[in-house]
Amino acid sequence: MIKLENISHNYDGEKVLHNISFEVKKGSFVFLSGESGSGKSTLLSIISTLMKASEGNLSLLHQDINEIKNIDAFRQSKIGFVFQFHYLIEYLSIYENLKLAALPQMQENIQTLVEELGISELLDRYPNEISGGQRQRVALARALVNDAEIVFADEPTGSLDSKNSQIVYEILHKVVKKGTTVVVASHDMQVKEYADRVIRLIDGKIS
Repeated sequence: MIKLENISHNYDGEKVLHNISFEVKKGSFVFLSGESGSGKSTLLSIISTLMKASEGNLSLLHQDINEIKNIDAFRQSKIGFVFQFHYLIEYLSIYENLKLAALPQMQENIQTLVEELGISELLDRYPNEISGGQRQRVALARALVNDAEIVFADEPTGSLDSKNSQIVYEILHKVVKKGTTVVVASHDMQVKEYADRVIRLIDGKIS
């Protein structure tokens, strides 16, 4: 499903990741933990194809990422992203945000997802008219609308209170039960309650 082999990365000549190797099985919930500066967000960016590693090999869904001809199409159809800040388009309604993210054949998923996430009554509203917790649930719906096989989340609850954080993790846990692979990078140890596996980084190395 996900395979890293000797992944290293440099920023301006400084090595921030050191020979990271591990595999993630389909339908796993993996927690990348570590303090700020540990390298977890950089590693997540590399695994999710948003950044290219300085060294090493990465395979997603049994494909070497260097051999994927259209990486944008691969991301849209196979990968879902959730970030600390929702990045919703403020001048579009919630429904329009979700429709924009959905592939044509996946737009029928929108209604099912918003009902599961408890945000169906928000479709006609705009991002600035709903709460932070609701916005993050919309961001989750956007990540899942194309039936992503892998969901990557970078500090997905960093701007949420504990109650809304729990809701987000419970939703991700339900997604895993359906066979989706989830990888969360966070300093929030609450994730540990839901994860199948914890990979802890210290100074760019697996501890």
